[in-house]
Amino acid sequence: MDIKRIINQMTLEEKAGICSGGDFWSTKGIERLGLPKMMFSDGPYGLHKNSSDSNLESYIHAVCFPAACTTAASFDRDLIYKVGEALGNECQSENVGVILGPAANIKRSPLCGRNFEYYSEDPYLASELAASQIKGIQSKNVGACIKHFWANNQEHRRMTSSSDMDERTAREIYLAAFEGAVKLGKPWTVMCSYNRINGVYSAENKKYLTDVLRKEWGFDGFVVSDWGAVNDRVSDLKAGLELEMPTSFGMNDQKIVEAVKTGELDEAVLDKAVERIINIVYRFIENRDCNAIFDREADHELARKAASESIVLLKNENILPLSKKDTAAFIGYFAKWPRYQGGGSSRINSYKMESAIDMAKDIDLIYAQGYEVHDDIIRQDLIDEAVEAAKRAKVAVVFAGLPDAFESEGFDRTHIRLPQCQNALIKAVTNANPNTVIVLHNGSPVEMPWINDVNAVLEVYLGGQAIGGATIQVLYGEVNPSGRLAETFPLRVQDNPSYLYYLGEGDCVEYREGVFVGYRYYDKKEMGVLFPFGYGLSYTAFSYSNLKLDKTKMKDLDTLTVMVDVTNIGKCAGKEVVQLYVAPKCGQAIRPVRELKGFEKIFLEPNETKTVTFTLSKRAFAYYDMNIQDWYVESGEYEIQINKSSRKIILSASVHITGTVHKKIIYTRDSTIGDILHHPNGSSILKPILDKYSLTGYGEEDNLLGDGTKVMMEALIKNMPLRGLISFSDGSITFKNIEKVLKELNSI
Repeated sequence: MDIKRIINQMTLEEKAGICSGGDFWSTKGIERLGLPKMMFSDGPYGLHKNSSDSNLESYIHAVCFPAACTTAASFDRDLIYKVGEALGNECQSENVGVILGPAANIKRSPLCGRNFEYYSEDPYLASELAASQIKGIQSKNVGACIKHFWANNQEHRRMTSSSDMDERTAREIYLAAFEGAVKLGKPWTVMCSYNRINGVYSAENKKYLTDVLRKEWGFDGFVVSDWGAVNDRVSDLKAGLELEMPTSFGMNDQKIVEAVKTGELDEAVLDKAVERIINIVYRFIENRDCNAIFDREADHELARKAASESIVLLKNENILPLSKKDTAAFIGYFAKWPRYQGGGSSRINSYKMESAIDMAKDIDLIYAQGYEVHDDIIRQDLIDEAVEAAKRAKVAVVFAGLPDAFESEGFDRTHIRLPQCQNALIKAVTNANPNTVIVLHNGSPVEMPWINDVNAVLEVYLGGQAIGGATIQVLYGEVNPSGRLAETFPLRVQDNPSYLYYLGEGDCVEYREGVFVGYRYYDKKEMGVLFPFGYGLSYTAFSYSNLKLDKTKMKDLDTLTVMVDVTNIGKCAGKEVVQLYVAPKCGQAIRPVRELKGFEKIFLEPNETKTVTFTLSKRAFAYYDMNIQDWYVESGEYEIQINKSSRKIILSASVHITGTVHKKIIYTRDSTIGDILHHPNGSSILKPILDKYSLTGYGEEDNLLGDGTKVMMEALIKNMPLRGLISFSDGSITFKNIEKVLKELNSI
């Protein structure tokens, strides 16, 4: 299709019109030029397609896959790719050109109401999984729209708040979650967030929409606003926001026309925006698959598999898997009516839903409701009924979690507790039956005051419409749990690094914790947590051996190959998530103790061994240096750790890396002796002047400061600015000596 020819035939008004929606869910078409419109559907874990152009409350029956909080725990790129494929095929069958997802924002705090849509607190994991879903969706010639770009980490005042952080924090954490996904997945579209970033609305932030997203990362699709995120249409267009959604009813179109006519906006900028939009429209139209079939039953089965592969076994004291021969009491509202998806714009009109009760037909079962979900009221009659059921059963399984009113798009949580009625129920049931299992339905971490009183805990998150079957499969051992936490579960919300500044003051939200988000903070502070990042149990056991690095010394431009053998030493088949962390042991930069830089999920039969291979490049060892405005590797030792979680190291080996980027440091009279000694030739340059140096009034023979004198003197000298040598010497060091040293240091 000759897109430039079409653009040349457009009037100015038509060009401006293309840059906003035709209605709530579609782009504009131009009938006289044969330009079709294209439909969006909300996502990212199901098709939220409006079945009527006029009725926004009418949506097709679709399949609700597990939310991102769930699938992230799978640590499985292939699984998420397959879910993406299914979503792409569903879009083709429903004539949807772009699905709004995945969502790659960082889980800065467990309080964020929209955490259920997001993958992780870790940017590497988030970007890898998002890239997989993008690839899966786009394999069906349907566009993915990664969102919300970027720093959208709270719901409170989300349309006006400013996420304020330094560039290192942005690059290492919040942008990094998108960077890998954009570079690897190559999404057709990117959705900008509502919020401002350091005072500038995301929609009109040229630095990030154009300079970073396009020029640095190579994005070649179009940027669309979050629905209603446009603040100043002309400024947005100049910054790199091509499409405003939904329709502005022509009002913003007219602003664009006027800006071109007055010279405020170069028409070439408008033409480029129109070209980018139309290019994606035709990419879909020309690859339209009219034979695609939305097989809801097949996709339901895939949804169950995705859920079962993502369930995290948090605790198991020799009780799971259960036996179908034993009488079980299923207790809790969610056993019969599970909370399986989040609230808000992504809500799916599921064509069916299965509960654990529905899928336990061949189990000797007793059911008790236990609690209400519409009000957090402790009903003694329901608790009494649950206690009686627990007493009559061999095992009690309590289905607990967060009702819609506790977490949703649109508002943030104020605490991370379960409803009081559920905690009271769990206490009563554990007193009645020592064999108690908890199944949790929630989109974000919760406190567990009863953790020491129960035998097992299954975190099933928001597992989609097939979560009932998936839960039964894991409870009864048909599926060996293999999920791992993609976020830290703190003991208390007050422990979270963002706690003091999370909602901000007015519209100003300061990210004072910097790069220390999630496990990066807890591990650095050696702080106790309920469950660490990467944690999860299995019904089998795995051993690790034979860790090998292909080199022990390298330059930062080289790649490092890491291999490790993993063996299933248990009695049943299972999947293991092999996690690789890099721990810098050198340098002056303040960095996390370790960071996830590789992961692979493997399936092993009993006694089977597989070798897992990782390849690490410069970015695995680098931090973002704000002085050079680039990624920088400090020379020195780095430990390669093979872990079961961020807290449990299994094997480790070291590699020495030599950085090839040398930062130009300008030394002044204020440079300390210690800093100068870090210079490659600092010691030899300083030697002549230090040979002249002696302190007045602090002779060793006086021992005026006791045994600590020598230590004190070494510290004093190390931290003394160069100019200080003059004041504390006996006059043998002059300004001329100082200037000579500086000249030598700065000439290299």
